Amino acid sequence: MKHGQELSFDGFDDEGRPVLITRAAPAYEEQHRQRVRKYLTLMSFRVPALILAAAAYGIWHNGLLSLAIIVLSIPLPWMAVLIANDRPPRRAEEPRRYDSKGRIPLFPSADRPAIYGKPPLTEPHDSAESRHEADGFHDSDRSSGDVPR
Repeated sequence: MKHGQELSFDGFDDEGRPVLITRAAPAYEEQHRQRVRKYLTLMSFRVPALILAAAAYGIWHNGLLSLAIIVLSIPLPWMAVLIANDRPPRRAEEPRRYDSKGRIPLFPSADRPAIYGKPPLTEPHDSAESRHEADGFHDSDRSSGDVPR
């Protein structure tokens, strides 16, 4: 199929098929068909591998060879699913949408004023009188023996 500059005047290639004039991604149905085809291709090796393992044991009476064939066929379904679920590779023209500016750190840490040279936050001066008043004692109560109200 011709692309771009190779277009003829009538919009058809040499065999009379329409020419692709867009760089759009293939349709979802077409991508799905390709993924199903990959999955079925990989899974089609599983059943013959099991039959081959049984035949190898029947012919050579070698359990290790049969076991090796079975062990090699065990990850085939897992690999088939991973490969079939993979999306087509990203084209260079596709924009990258990751923005690291709004990223929240995985393990946030506290401020370290001693390390970064910031002055520490000062807390209000804690005097004996302010503690005394915070406990419910007032100056008017001192004459009566410091009994809280």
